[in-house]
Amino acid sequence: MKKKGQIKIQQTIFMIIAVTLLFVLVGLFFLSITLNKLNKEATSLSEKNSLMLVSKLANSPEFSCGDSFGSNRPNCVDFDKIMSLKRNIDSYSELWGVAKIEIRKIYPSTNNASCTNENYPNCNSLKILNKNVKSLPYDSVFIALCRKQASQSGPYDKCELARLMVSSEDRT
Repeated sequence: MKKKGQIKIQQTIFMIIAVTLLFVLVGLFFLSITLNKLNKEATSLSEKNSLMLVSKLANSPEFSCGDSFGSNRPNCVDFDKIMSLKRNIDSYSELWGVAKIEIRKIYPSTNNASCTNENYPNCNSLKILNKNVKSLPYDSVFIALCRKQASQSGPYDKCELARLMVSSEDRT
């Protein structure tokens, strides 16, 4: 009788352990699925955020032309202001919450040089912010890239067609 009772107790313990392991495995499976969905949702929200940010960025005080070119123009970016911002980007790097910000001239195309203080304004590409992290593809908006140009008859406003591109950090 004692041996039959001990065997029953052992069977019951093994069943409890087996059922517990089954529930733990099922719980881990659902937890991994939930975390994967949460990670995808975070990436999706980051993409939406950068898409909204790129449209707002051109009109932000740090980028916009304001009234310096006669009237307040939408999607007008002051090239002189951007060059100054690039020199002090460390103060602003966390302000926008993105991985990369870049401006590329479309028309007129001068050369493929990256903008520096030495070749400004005869350049095509200006990398304002680059955090060197894994990032998502760029979201972009077309802008008027304006600056003051000197001439013999006096300074005038020169505007060129460009793309403002923003990329968020890839959290996957």
